[in-house]
Amino acid sequence: MAAPKKGRSASAQSRPGRSLALILIAIAALTGGMFATGHPTPRLGIDLAGGTSITLTAKNEPGQPNAINKTNMDTAVDIMNRRVNGLGVSEAEVQTQGSDNIIVNIPKGTNSEQARKQVGTTAKLYFRPVLATEASGGTAKATPSPSASGSTSKDKATSSSSPSATPSASATTQGRPVSDALKAGSSPSASGTPSSSSSPSSSASPSASASVDPATAKLQAQYAALDCSDKAVRATAGSDARPTEPTVACGQSKDSTGQYQKYVLGAAEVSGTDIKKSGAVFDTQTGAGWKVTMEFTSGGSKKFAAVTGKLAQNQPPQNQFAIVLDGQVVSDPRVTESLSGTAEISGSFTQTEAQDLANMLNYGALPLSFKESSVTTVTAALGGEQLHAGLIAGAIGLALVVLYLVIYYRGLSAIAIASLGVSAILTYVLMALLGPAIGFALNLPAVCGAIVAIGITADSFIVFFERIRDEIREGRSLRPAVERAWPRARRTILVSDFVSFLAAAVLFIVTVGKVQGFAFTLGLTTVLDVVVVFLFTKPLMTLLARRKFFAEGHKWSGLDPKRLGAKPPLRRTRRASAPVDTKEA
Repeated sequence: MAAPKKGRSASAQSRPGRSLALILIAIAALTGGMFATGHPTPRLGIDLAGGTSITLTAKNEPGQPNAINKTNMDTAVDIMNRRVNGLGVSEAEVQTQGSDNIIVNIPKGTNSEQARKQVGTTAKLYFRPVLATEASGGTAKATPSPSASGSTSKDKATSSSSPSATPSASATTQGRPVSDALKAGSSPSASGTPSSSSSPSSSASPSASASVDPATAKLQAQYAALDCSDKAVRATAGSDARPTEPTVACGQSKDSTGQYQKYVLGAAEVSGTDIKKSGAVFDTQTGAGWKVTMEFTSGGSKKFAAVTGKLAQNQPPQNQFAIVLDGQVVSDPRVTESLSGTAEISGSFTQTEAQDLANMLNYGALPLSFKESSVTTVTAALGGEQLHAGLIAGAIGLALVVLYLVIYYRGLSAIAIASLGVSAILTYVLMALLGPAIGFALNLPAVCGAIVAIGITADSFIVFFERIRDEIREGRSLRPAVERAWPRARRTILVSDFVSFLAAAVLFIVTVGKVQGFAFTLGLTTVLDVVVVFLFTKPLMTLLARRKFFAEGHKWSGLDPKRLGAKPPLRRTRRASAPVDTKEA
């Protein structure tokens, strides 16, 4: 049983070059990837690079005078954090100030416009039936031309269960007045009969107009006055409407004729809370571009099936439903049959727009609406001074560690310094790669975490070196001492690093903001310590143990048996005492 063990041990000892080659190849590959991404330096946080600070002020919702409270503000901060931070290490800070303000700090290098959209967009999504629609400045229609093309903003919204759901939004002037469309179609879900059964002549009679109730007359007046060519009007029209009431709204972008559509919409039938998950995908079948897919909850699927089934029985445009995001119509597909399960919003999205919309739908709507009170630029002057001081402190600490290693471990310090260098290279390269990959931003606490990691890494070397010295003190030569010391040192190193990583993980989970940067860096460098010790320090020590300088215990090697107080070899003692025992016998 012993022979195979020795054979395997000898084989393992004779191939340390494989481990060294593996880690060197990994370093080369990661470094090449870093330069290939075009980001050869780590992305800096707002305290080191400066950035943009946005102040958002909460607005009371109609009919909800007490909506601005601590619970809703905390919820809004949490949703904004998840929208812009992803893993929580991209260094965008979101925090409350006072009772109705939220401060958002976005570091330089981040797409500030995209981030502003992420935090400022309420993302309230509703599916509303279309009662009337026309190009802004035209006349309302109830029956579009069969050849009409071009939708409001994004070209179509369909259900995966029905490819026949196609866009329809025309500026054709046909049909009856808006008042009749409102009376006939104000509640499409309440009736399965077509909502445009009245003849145009009868519906346009004076008696019909005289019977319009005040709410309908008000909505008709709003619709007539609505000018969607005005950017400010498009941003505010319908944004404060209650989901249970009809409203007017504008299309988010121009149709094929270069005009914005305006709409009269019924009460919301399905809301964003009925969406289970959403995602941005590229339409590979048609090549039409990016689209947002939505999967409904079981309750949402039933609602969607019910409303689309009833809309399918109506005449255009009242067989359309509008997908309304924060008061603006994103899409207005025509429905020809009952749909359920999943739906999609597709058309002229860019990848960023599709991902942003899917992100907002996934994380949910903000409980409050916000307006931008101020947008200011933050300089990095103070952070630069603190970084300079921190780097000086780190350099002093590193110099003291190296000095201690040289004085106490002499030749062995070369192995420790080389291992620290490898660890530093891996840490830098990974930080640079994680910037564009997950949005990691290096801030001052993260720099502190990297400095603390110097001590953790040096501690692993010291544990290994002391185990080797203990074996030499027992009278063993260097090569066996290295192999016998490694299993014991390995257990100690793994336990120590596990405790450090556990502390970093807990700190990352229970904290927010900059402290997460410290925890993330500490956890990353702890994992790298294990990699470096296993794949670099131990193999390098095995190779150098074969060199005469270390194997014979040169006084500057740090492994001099006399200086360590080594015992005489056990085998020599037995050989010397054996003749004496024989003579006495």
